[in-house]
Amino acid sequence: MITERGTQLQRQLHGYRLTTAEILYHLPDHPRVLQSYIWQELDIAPRFPVLHKFLDFWTREIEGKLHSVRVASVGLISPAQFRHTEHLVYLH
Repeated sequence: MITERGTQLQRQLHGYRLTTAEILYHLPDHPRVLQSYIWQELDIAPRFPVLHKFLDFWTREIEGKLHSVRVASVGLISPAQFRHTEHLVYLH
């Protein structure tokens, strides 16, 4: 298993994907007001252990109560893609 200290390329080669989470939370001084926080890190879909570790930290250490979390994930390294062209042009 790759550690968190591995390079980003090593992590991506081991299945890590760029994961972005929009975290809505209640402001501690004004509980009816929601604030947005954007978190982005390499993580493994669909379990997202790095995100869960961060959210566990949030609930333990940060006063703002979580309202909702929206997650998007995409692989940055993928097999090469190619397609055939419909036109062929020759240059001198």
